[in-house]
Amino acid sequence: MTNHPHAGEEARRIAEAGTVLRTQVGSGVHGTALAGQDDRDEMGVCLEPEGFVTGLARVRTPGGRLVPFEQYEFHTAWERPLGLRERSGPGDLDVVVYGARKWARLALAGNPTVLLPLWVPDAEVVAVTDAGGELRREAGRFASRAAGRRFLGYLRAQRQVLTGQRRPGAARRARSASPTDHAPKPAAHALRLGLQGLELLRTGRVTLPVPEPELSELRAVRRGERTLAQVLARLDEFEADLERECRTADLPEGADRAWVDGWLHRSYERFWEHAA
Repeated sequence: MTNHPHAGEEARRIAEAGTVLRTQVGSGVHGTALAGQDDRDEMGVCLEPEGFVTGLARVRTPGGRLVPFEQYEFHTAWERPLGLRERSGPGDLDVVVYGARKWARLALAGNPTVLLPLWVPDAEVVAVTDAGGELRREAGRFASRAAGRRFLGYLRAQRQVLTGQRRPGAARRARSASPTDHAPKPAAHALRLGLQGLELLRTGRVTLPVPEPELSELRAVRRGERTLAQVLARLDEFEADLERECRTADLPEGADRAWVDGWLHRSYERFWEHAA
């Protein structure tokens, strides 16, 4: 087994036994995947046994350390000879299952990726319980101006990849496989964040997959059919629009923390009662 701190057998058992929601995320659910070029990403939320929440229980990592349980990860690429150094490629499966408290902290902060399971189409739901279904029905409670600012921050980070200000090595690798003058995948990712951030601020939700005609444009960017200048000009528009909407959107400043706290309390209590 790979020596990753979140990949242990005990962590896997906890994640699988307590899963309340697991869905596809990533380019497959956005609609931007290109045939033969993408892996499959899945994200889940799980409830841990009582001792990991109210006590000091720990899980043992493949390396033998005892650590708190926060998440479980599995990547089929790790099964190949280079292990953790293997990069996921076409056909690979990448799974992350967060403990419910960690997922809630990230979701309340407006993390764009962590929020996706709330809005994916039913066909992309791998597993869901009553507790997970409640999360999806109440997804609007996570919409806030603070979440809009996180989308804006992620957009800016991807823009820095394109301009070489952030992770220039990754950008060079992505450009080397494309005839265009920029890294097509980060470019499409940045533009998608702009589209979805604006939708969240204006409507309180995110539509998945990305609707037309925007989806066709994102796929054209991923195929390298737009120049860096064209992409950056569109990102400038998105940044300006997001900055304005973050100030004026008809949304609360932050997510509904009281509701999320209540969901955690009753979901854990029901889970532990059933497990007793």
